[in-house]
Amino acid sequence: MSSKEKPTLGGTRIKTRKRNIAAPLDTASFSDAVVQIYLDNAGDLELVAKSIESSDLNFSRYGDTFFEVVFRGARTQPGTIKPDEGVCHPYSIIDCEPIREVILPSVIYIQKILRRRPFLIKNLENVMQRFLQSLELFEENERKMLAIFTALAFSQKLSGLPPETVFQPLHKDNLIAKGLVLSFITDFFKEYLVDNSLDDLISILKRGKMEDNLLDLFPSTKRTPDAFSEHFTKAGLLPLVEYNQKKIFEVTLKEMKSALTGQMAEEADISDVIETVKQHVKDAKFPDIEIVRILWDIMMDAVQWSGKNQQQNANAALRQVKTWSKLLNAFCTTGKLELELMYKIQVQCYEDAKLMKLFPEIIRSLYDQDVLAEDIILHWFRKGTNPKGRQTFVKGLEPFVKWLEEAEEED
Repeated sequence: MSSKEKPTLGGTRIKTRKRNIAAPLDTASFSDAVVQIYLDNAGDLELVAKSIESSDLNFSRYGDTFFEVVFRGARTQPGTIKPDEGVCHPYSIIDCEPIREVILPSVIYIQKILRRRPFLIKNLENVMQRFLQSLELFEENERKMLAIFTALAFSQKLSGLPPETVFQPLHKDNLIAKGLVLSFITDFFKEYLVDNSLDDLISILKRGKMEDNLLDLFPSTKRTPDAFSEHFTKAGLLPLVEYNQKKIFEVTLKEMKSALTGQMAEEADISDVIETVKQHVKDAKFPDIEIVRILWDIMMDAVQWSGKNQQQNANAALRQVKTWSKLLNAFCTTGKLELELMYKIQVQCYEDAKLMKLFPEIIRSLYDQDVLAEDIILHWFRKGTNPKGRQTFVKGLEPFVKWLEEAEEED
């Protein structure tokens, strides 16, 4: 290089591409753009979905606004459910008739949108929560529409929509007091059970933390098991009524078993124990036959068994029978119930090795304590229908029956 030439920097010059920076749309512009898509396609959800898929709209930023347009026809005013000023379309979900055939296409349409943009599920949750919190601001038909939409959304398994989030607003005291929540869940249950089983519904309620609190969704003046049964029977939801009755039965049974086990362990006065049973029977409406079976189970569960010592176990069981025979006597008030008790004892003695050889002695003890009448014992001996261990127990009871028959002849 000559001294006159100027030095230059070597290397390759890199050209940089200018980024396309789109100016962010404001909420109103985004809403108007989505509304225009609906209007351009005359509300045809298939065409609307295709147009939305090919659009460059910023859904990640304005997801809540998108679903406001889907449900209300335009974005809503802050803090309300009313459409804001600006363009509005007449094809919103709220404007639908509250009929499943009319609402189902909208559910399928939203499912398509969520498959392409799964992040929008959180925005759908937000909008549904906001609308359910504001149930009192909707007309009756609109509330029914929301209930049907919610049922169909869960029925169609709408991209993992979480019940625990959606149902949270239904615990608001003011909505419950006005009966709006009860009306909503009734419509929801009826619609959901069209395509799904009761087990599916219970699963949804468990996830939504509502299964154990359904009675809390009734206004306080109607928060009783009878009101629950009456309301849902009128609504044609008898399986739900039966499920609730079974649940009340199980809860009350568990409480009664716990209370009686404690009283027996403390050797409480028999009259107090009888009163405890009567109170629980009143609460759960236990059938008489179930009461007899339950009492026998509780009595045997409370026995202090002694490992493998057969004689000690036999003595403990017979002592328990004698101690609590008045409890059985208080509830074995008919021949039919006495016979049920004998069948219950027969089955347990057959299934429990500790009691297998005690059947005759237990029956004799209950006869001595006036729990079982002579004619019931003879009926079981001659015409008993339960086959479990029957031959063995009949043979074991023969001496006692022979004594009864001889005494009967002497009389």
